[in-house]
Amino acid sequence: MRHPLPDPVASGQESVWDYPRPPRIERVARRVRIILGGELIVDTDDVVRVLETSHPPVYYLPIAAFAGGALSSGAGSSFCEYKGAARYLDVRGGDVLRTRGAWNYPDPSPGFASLADRAAVYPGHMDVCTVDGVIVEPQPGGFYGGWITPDIVGPFKGAPGSMGW
Repeated sequence: MRHPLPDPVASGQESVWDYPRPPRIERVARRVRIILGGELIVDTDDVVRVLETSHPPVYYLPIAAFAGGALSSGAGSSFCEYKGAARYLDVRGGDVLRTRGAWNYPDPSPGFASLADRAAVYPGHMDVCTVDGVIVEPQPGGFYGGWITPDIVGPFKGAPGSMGW
């Protein structure tokens, strides 16, 4: 299947079609806040993001930055050809539990060591995720965990018809 035409990029925006494959990790000077069950479960500016062609950025936050009890071991695992073996994490905020609402790479592949003590959260499983105060839209589909903000343009993998990209 052919890749789609990238959406137009305005000033201050970046296209996911300019992101590399294999993916790149970069530290960003941004503040991320996540609310679940009406509670703030993380508020940090210690943020890295993973950029991969056709995907909105995935934000990885220090596990230590999450509120006590917010993350626990979840069922299942998956494998990324670049980052290695992932484990799923359950996320709790208030009286809400989101099973497999996050994941991390406890022993990542070479080149991705900085992800070892960080977790990524599926924004669609949370009440609200923000980047510098801007509310995040989740990446389409149920598998990927990208964070869409107005400064990111697609089209994005995960939308109907994008499986073969």
